[in-house]
Amino acid sequence: MSDAPITHIDPAAFAVDPYPELAQMRRTAPITYVPELNATLITRRADIHREEKRIHVFSSVQPGGLMEKIMGLNMMRQDGDGHMAERRALFPALSPRTVADHWAPQFKQIVAARLDALAPQGGCDLVTEFAMPVSGAALCAMTGLTNISPAQMDRASQEMLDAVANYIADPEVDRKGFAQAAFVDEAIDARLAVLRATPDPSILSVLDRAGMPRPSIGANVKVIIGGGQNEPRDAIAGLLWALLSNPDQRAHLEDGTVNYVSAFTEYARFVAPIQMIPRMVASKDTVEGVTFEVGDRVFLMVGSACRDEEVFENADQFDLTRDTSAAIPFGAGPHFCAGAAAARTLVAEYAVPMILARFPALALAGPVPFRGWAFRGPTHVPVTW
Repeated sequence: MSDAPITHIDPAAFAVDPYPELAQMRRTAPITYVPELNATLITRRADIHREEKRIHVFSSVQPGGLMEKIMGLNMMRQDGDGHMAERRALFPALSPRTVADHWAPQFKQIVAARLDALAPQGGCDLVTEFAMPVSGAALCAMTGLTNISPAQMDRASQEMLDAVANYIADPEVDRKGFAQAAFVDEAIDARLAVLRATPDPSILSVLDRAGMPRPSIGANVKVIIGGGQNEPRDAIAGLLWALLSNPDQRAHLEDGTVNYVSAFTEYARFVAPIQMIPRMVASKDTVEGVTFEVGDRVFLMVGSACRDEEVFENADQFDLTRDTSAAIPFGAGPHFCAGAAAARTLVAEYAVPMILARFPALALAGPVPFRGWAFRGPTHVPVTW
């Protein structure tokens, strides 16, 4: 382990609200070893922005790590040429042009259909009844796994991600994660035969046509399901909560001071859906006086970086007028989120503006709890209209 100063946490309290503890770390021990997570946390924006790019020290390669065990060896657990080769193979499915020309019209139809179904209810839970099915349907289309339902997609994503973040080694969490990984593999096998006969721009079809081996296809589709469902789902529900609970900020959208893309980027700074990037030390090095040994587990706390007081004034406030260019919720190095354009388009161009236009009287109808320190989002957002 590193020789960083030690900070103890209550894992349950950290999952409910990690921000006070992270702020204390930034002030007193910005690089700190947390025994409860068996990892050294890097919490300041400047350190994370610099060290994420030094992959020869802080490597994505983590043999036997949780993600590789659950999902298989994927581009997120490779560096250098291996990572770039698989990323290039994926690019045609998620390029800004493909998103705009092919996926955006489908996003619009998905959101419109969901709003039609919700309209007679007069209220709902935005997480389970809007964000989750919208994100799931979009991901079914983009992955090519149209043989599973949005609800099945969400469950697969959540239970695999829970297992990937199962640093306390709960055996039941592992069991569910492995079961969902097997479910996804079965769905992939069923769809590959169809897509080979009728190729399309979906992720599964694009990776197969690029000649990627079947185990690598499966591993990469699984990791995309993890982030591709979790991230837009939590951003849709969370951004709506932020706007509904801050009417002064919503007014900036209504008067044209800012646009929905700006709102999305500020929310992603304020509550980064992916809060942590894991790394493993590949070569001994010293950073800010802390010596890291080969094999050390390191967490780059991007959610903390996005609230760094040295970078963002009033960092704990949701402010649509702020400059978010220094925020790094999608990473800052070679592993920058490949699906960022798709997520931004789904959330900022369709899901959030369309529901606010359809239901102008949309209002919160109860408390909104959040959860997570590795992946974070609201668990319920009750509303009426």
